Amino acid sequence: MIVSTVATWIGLEKPLKRKMTMRRLFYLTIGLLAACQTTTEQPVFDTNETAARIIQQRREKDGTFKNGQDSPIRAEDKAAFESLDYFPIDLQYRFRVPLQKYDKTETFKIITSSGKQRDTEKYGYFEFVLDGTKQRLQVYKILDIQSRYPDYLFVPFTDGTTHHESYSGGRYLEFHENDTGLYDLDFNFAYNPSCAYGKEGYNCPIPPAENKLDVAIRAGEKKYVLATH
Repeated sequence: MIVSTVATWIGLEKPLKRKMTMRRLFYLTIGLLAACQTTTEQPVFDTNETAARIIQQRREKDGTFKNGQDSPIRAEDKAAFESLDYFPIDLQYRFRVPLQKYDKTETFKIITSSGKQRDTEKYGYFEFVLDGTKQRLQVYKILDIQSRYPDYLFVPFTDGTTHHESYSGGRYLEFHENDTGLYDLDFNFAYNPSCAYGKEGYNCPIPPAENKLDVAIRAGEKKYVLATH
């Protein structure tokens, strides 16, 4: 899960023709490691270790955004770009949750930033409790990439920070389906679509209304300030 480069690489955001890079491989690896664990026991998080991993991942991402040839940052913005903006790391936004799969899945068309429609399967959902209220996020599979990436799970969402503190087009989490059925739903890894940075050529799925959370998720990536959004 976690970084926009993964979504771009696998074709989720349908950018203009692009070449594969080590940056995308790095973030795919980070995302898959963060998404699945091999134990079915509730883990005990090492706060310092977890925070250090998040900080390191963000530094790596900032570097590739500034210097990478396929960066979603506009060329004219790169000189001024130093880093993306994030909410402070807060592990109250990290949840160990089971994937509740639907016995009978539904297919619908998800709308993208360019107005296109893509066939999408409503595969299951995650539930978690925040601020004393139960929240639910639907988990999707984008069908036109399933032949190549059958285990890819997509969780786009909006929340109480959308339009204000975070990007108006919502944020993404992503996972690699595992055999345990348990996942680290960690909003500290929530990231903006590539469309958030002002560079043209991306086609980003828009979070469906059913994934609008009625709480503010003050974790993960904030609005990109150099973009005119």
